Amino acid sequence: MSEWGWLEGPLEYDRVPERFNMVAVLLDRHLEAGRGARPAILTPERTLTYAELAAGVARAAHLLTRLGVQPEQRVALLLPDSPEFVWVFLGAQRAGIVPVPLSTLGTPDDYDYALRDSRAVALVVHAELYGRVEPVWRAAPSLRHCLVVGGTPPGTIPFEVALAAEPGTFEPAPTHRDDMAYWLYSSGTTGRPKAIVHLHHDMLFCVEPYVRHVLGMTAEDRTFAVPRLFFSYGLTSCLYLPLWCGASTILVAERPDPPRVFALCGQLRPTLFFSVPTSYAALLREMEAAAPDLRSLRLAVSAGEPLPAPLHARWVEQTGIECLDGLGATEVGYIYISNRPGAVRPGSSGQLLPGYRARIVDAEERDVPPDTVGDLWMSGESLAAGYWNKHAKTKAAFVGEWFRTGDRYLADGDGYYVHQGRSDDLLRVGANWVSPIEVEACLLEHPAVAECAVVGGPDADGLEKPWAFVVLRSGATVKGLENALRAHVRARLAPFKVPRWITVVDDLPKTATGKIQRYRLRTDPAPPAGERGG
Repeated sequence: MSEWGWLEGPLEYDRVPERFNMVAVLLDRHLEAGRGARPAILTPERTLTYAELAAGVARAAHLLTRLGVQPEQRVALLLPDSPEFVWVFLGAQRAGIVPVPLSTLGTPDDYDYALRDSRAVALVVHAELYGRVEPVWRAAPSLRHCLVVGGTPPGTIPFEVALAAEPGTFEPAPTHRDDMAYWLYSSGTTGRPKAIVHLHHDMLFCVEPYVRHVLGMTAEDRTFAVPRLFFSYGLTSCLYLPLWCGASTILVAERPDPPRVFALCGQLRPTLFFSVPTSYAALLREMEAAAPDLRSLRLAVSAGEPLPAPLHARWVEQTGIECLDGLGATEVGYIYISNRPGAVRPGSSGQLLPGYRARIVDAEERDVPPDTVGDLWMSGESLAAGYWNKHAKTKAAFVGEWFRTGDRYLADGDGYYVHQGRSDDLLRVGANWVSPIEVEACLLEHPAVAECAVVGGPDADGLEKPWAFVVLRSGATVKGLENALRAHVRARLAPFKVPRWITVVDDLPKTATGKIQRYRLRTDPAPPAGERGG
């Protein structure tokens, strides 16, 4: 049996060699099979083959070790999506070092916190982002080296020059399958972000089921994602998935807006497209004025937050491309509940993937029957080890082999999971539970609504009622809209689910990864007094 024979049978933890480095699976396996000349990374400016990618990864591994970064120490990445990101991210892992990608949309305070919290020994930053970290990096107690891509500010190391001087081969470090592989900081919608610690074996159990049972992915595929590589969804979609299959990934430095998405689809011809519901809504609005060439796409994937059924219907009607909504979490590594091609149930997150287990429990942590709302717990080999230096939060979220997702779900008799909001998003209206997701989906069916978010607001008596924030589609008018939207919801849902207040806004607050920040809407001024109790 070959070195990789254990991958050919059922994927089980005990079959993974104890001495295991994930980068060897992503690169060495393909080089040994003679696929070194195949394209690995495509950008608008250049193409890197698997052989060129492997050489860059090896040089980055040499560079970090020559600078004295030891196994298990951290190296922070503040880089746009680019070959340099992949070289450093995989090069660190190849050397047994732990890469920690940081959001390119952070503030100096965010970076000061992350550098101190991670105890990063080295920082690799792009020159265009250097100004945001320059005020803080020298004060980080553990940081000894700052390497800059595309520039050489005083006191830093020019990354390209240093990288070019290193050898193009590097034997993978003899890491244990349970050694730390990488960290990702959570979105941090409330409080300080948490560093989520993933191990070398984790991504095996994320990637293989999704590739096999959802995408049917092959080496001929090309992935393209709107979410960035510092985000778990983008990292797996456009790094781990394609490199697992010997396929190609399309990387662009900027987060592409709809015109750029359409241009890149025409130029680089992706076959698999990954994005979030807010992005799909923006793409559909752009299609009202343009007819993009999306013929290369065979599947679209949505995650990050639930994809409303009306938005799914608009996408399929407009493009003819199947869109697979799924549920994932950074703590899990990727998507673990998903719709499948030919078996999409709009408005649901799909079905549980092989290799994972799920429970829906009540307040006493007892399993609930089908079609009953409860808290979703899940278990699988890809689950993170925990949160770095967050003992109490780790204990609260990780219960033995189970992870409390914080999502409220019901599972129907066919095993489809339907999102009912976050544990702290459900509204209690007149002794009834109201799911913001359900009301939002209903509002999105109205032709005037492009995006919306529903939160709770207090009426004159201080009782919680639904409050909708609405972004209008192009050409829609405000006059008479509130009454029309209320009538629309009233005709479809129970009376207590009809929004008491409707506020038209230009945009909804979102995280860097595109999730709607409902907590920010809750902190806005209270509903207009004249409308309270009406």
